Amino acid sequence: MNLEAFVLGCGGMMPLPGRHLTSVLLRREGNLFLFDCGEGTQVSLRRLNLRWKKISTIFISHTHADHVTGLPGMLMLSSQVDREDPLYIIGPPKIRSYVEANRAVLDMYINYEIIVKEVKEPGIVYRGDDYAVRAFALSHTKPCYGYCFEEDNRPGVFYPEKARSLGVPEGPLWAKLQSGETVTSTDGTNVSGSDILGPPRPGRKFSFVTDTLYLDSIAPEVSNSDLLICEGMFADELEESAAEKKHLTARQAGTIAKEAGGVKKLALIHYSPRYTERELKNLLLEARSAFPESYLTRDRKMFQILYEE
Repeated sequence: MNLEAFVLGCGGMMPLPGRHLTSVLLRREGNLFLFDCGEGTQVSLRRLNLRWKKISTIFISHTHADHVTGLPGMLMLSSQVDREDPLYIIGPPKIRSYVEANRAVLDMYINYEIIVKEVKEPGIVYRGDDYAVRAFALSHTKPCYGYCFEEDNRPGVFYPEKARSLGVPEGPLWAKLQSGETVTSTDGTNVSGSDILGPPRPGRKFSFVTDTLYLDSIAPEVSNSDLLICEGMFADELEESAAEKKHLTARQAGTIAKEAGGVKKLALIHYSPRYTERELKNLLLEARSAFPESYLTRDRKMFQILYEE
């Protein structure tokens, strides 16, 4: 099952030519999840030819303009098609007021159900059949949350020779064993999936962190992330200013990835508009000094998230 993260916008504060405001789309087969919805989100969706109609849930970190100004357009865009499933919008307090005010002032035509859930405390905020999305608190100038998308553990490796040795013939019974069920062997004894399978294998984990002061509590939340997309707004020389504004430097993002343990890849996002495209390499170097597997995001860049076998 494919899992991919598409960066729709990598900028912070204000959009620039070629740098829309922060937004990331996570695609898991036919299911699409949007994390923040900055100005320009629709443009990148169109240019990537993504099936935006399948977006089921939008997770908002906080209600600063550069993270939500694309949301009214997305709500209106979704009314251009016949949508049967509801659209969930999950975010901090005031996200409901923001949605309702825009609908009223713009007199939006909405032909589908919108379900807004305000996050009051950290924990699981959305669950699918075999995955969950968990929110955790950040420290910004207004209530802000990070999010982790985590798949459930997968069954262990199936060993055909064990199944045969225990008298379970190849066929439908193998499928039942692989799903963890107990079956009856040819000699009438019960054989369970645990007799045949190796230890459970971890699912994949995607984490999204922006905007925040550096906190020791972030690292354990994002531990074992296959992909951590994290704000790296400023260079070291502006560390004091970053702290005053409650933002992260690139090096601090790298430090979080390092201290978390088990992070496979860090992707920086939410750059200050003060940095040109050429100057972003300095942010990358500072992040890599703490965590070598650090990368820059760019608008419409895709990161594939693979199983660890």
